[in-house]
Amino acid sequence: MPSLIPDDPSVLLTTAGMQQFKPYFLGKADPIKDFGSKNTASIQKSFRTSDIDLVGDESHLTFFEMLGNFSFGGYFKKEAIEYGYEFIVKELGLEIHYVTVFGGDREVGADEESVKIWQSLGVKDIRKGSREDNFWGPTGSEGPCGPTTEIYVRGVEVWNLVFNEYYCHPGGKLEKLRTPGVDTGMGLERLVMVVQNMPTIFETDLFKPIFNFLDQRLSKPRPEWSKRIIADHIRGIVFLIVDGVRPSNKDQGYILRRLMRRAMPHLLEFQLWDPVVVGEKNDHAFKMRGLELVADCVIREYSKIKDYKYLSDRREEILKVIREENDSFDRVYENGSKVLEKIINKAVSDGTFVISGKDIFDLVTSHGFSIEWIKDKARKIHGLKLELDVFDEEFKKHQEVSRAGLEKKFGGHGLILNTGELKAGDEAELKKVTRLHTATHLLQWALREVLGKEVKQAGSDITPERTRFDFTFPRKLTPEETKKVEELVNQKIMENLPVSFKEMPRLEAEKTGALYFFKEKYPDKVKVYYIGKSLESAVSKEFCGGPHVDHTSKIGEFKIDPRAPRPLCFFSLRLL
Repeated sequence: MPSLIPDDPSVLLTTAGMQQFKPYFLGKADPIKDFGSKNTASIQKSFRTSDIDLVGDESHLTFFEMLGNFSFGGYFKKEAIEYGYEFIVKELGLEIHYVTVFGGDREVGADEESVKIWQSLGVKDIRKGSREDNFWGPTGSEGPCGPTTEIYVRGVEVWNLVFNEYYCHPGGKLEKLRTPGVDTGMGLERLVMVVQNMPTIFETDLFKPIFNFLDQRLSKPRPEWSKRIIADHIRGIVFLIVDGVRPSNKDQGYILRRLMRRAMPHLLEFQLWDPVVVGEKNDHAFKMRGLELVADCVIREYSKIKDYKYLSDRREEILKVIREENDSFDRVYENGSKVLEKIINKAVSDGTFVISGKDIFDLVTSHGFSIEWIKDKARKIHGLKLELDVFDEEFKKHQEVSRAGLEKKFGGHGLILNTGELKAGDEAELKKVTRLHTATHLLQWALREVLGKEVKQAGSDITPERTRFDFTFPRKLTPEETKKVEELVNQKIMENLPVSFKEMPRLEAEKTGALYFFKEKYPDKVKVYYIGKSLESAVSKEFCGGPHVDHTSKIGEFKIDPRAPRPLCFFSLRLL
């Protein structure tokens, strides 16, 4: 089952089933070689944060499963539409309520071909949509895209057929693809809803075990919208963790933490408890196990499915991550909830019924509350308004101050590895930072040699004194693994390997196997720095702007600092 962490330079998470297939649409990978055909199908775990505020209604989710069929030059509109009609009408016995097609705009003409195909199948209600509604893609800042036709059953959109005819460049310029392709996406949760004739996705067999568990264990009645938030978020939490994401304040880790710290208060306030496991139901430490218990329910249910059996094998790991975040949140929740209650009571008593942006900012930054939980508590439970525009302004100011503080803390010597921007006070400092910069390339190579290819750089910070290297990996390194990494780096330093670079088009550079930041936007031409006698035989090759030493022996002795903190996915090193 493909991961929620994509190999895509412009997105944090896998948001659609087609993301893993982008290289095939672009001709960079061969479907015949990999699938034995120009056509394939998939079931893809997907995750979207764009609708997170809407979770709690009858249909919106963050985590979902996407069913899709794809063609990379094998078939196109006629076959795709006919397959869709056959599956919905003949296989499932459902009635297509209506379909939508792209109505055209100044840049791209209306999709009259799809209209004629639907008419030939007897579908009469064909509605034309705008670019926003019926033109899909790209995922991220660039990639394949094209007009879509959507299938609606009982008023619910269940299947979106995308006809990739264009490549969208950064900035929005469209270029015709040499070989058009088909990319369809059918949400499993919505499909089950219409097949089972349920009014909402949360009443289907997919969610019934979670809702039954909540109804049995919650010590107080809970609104349906609140249980929906818990049910959606806990599925996302479990699958993000098992795919290697850990709670943090950046990137995928920040999304995971937002989900956890939104769901936790929903359970805390209504006391999810298990007297057999813990004891007294009013025990505070006991209530903090709420999210863990619901996660265990999800693991148990999904492990019954063959493709998700691995969840039960990693149960303890998943629950441990949740337990640790529970413990961390517990330290701030009690005091923060009292502050929030006072703010709410004041807003009611003074008759404004408004929570100020500054109060929201304080709850988020000082008390670790999720902005979504504050909205749930203030708006949905108490009917108050929030000054979210003021909060946004305060948060932007906070980020600017934080960046300035880091600059001052490190004396302006930070090195941004993905752009190659170097800041150093004098020539001596420049030489030190350059040595450390090259060392980080060897470090990433060594980590992947010891731990495997799932290691991905998440950032770094280099000063003339030391470097910090952040990377994603689902557990801490053992002392033996740390020693092995250190030995490998020093071995390559002793071999005095040459360090060189080649400048080439970005797409060509990607084919070399060079590593790069998935979230970074790169220019059309990039430099690939490599360590070794040639680019093909190099031990390390990465997109990078430099600077670097010309031979590895100039790095000096490499030592991972034993005094450095060792939380998950982070450690420091220095050259001694």
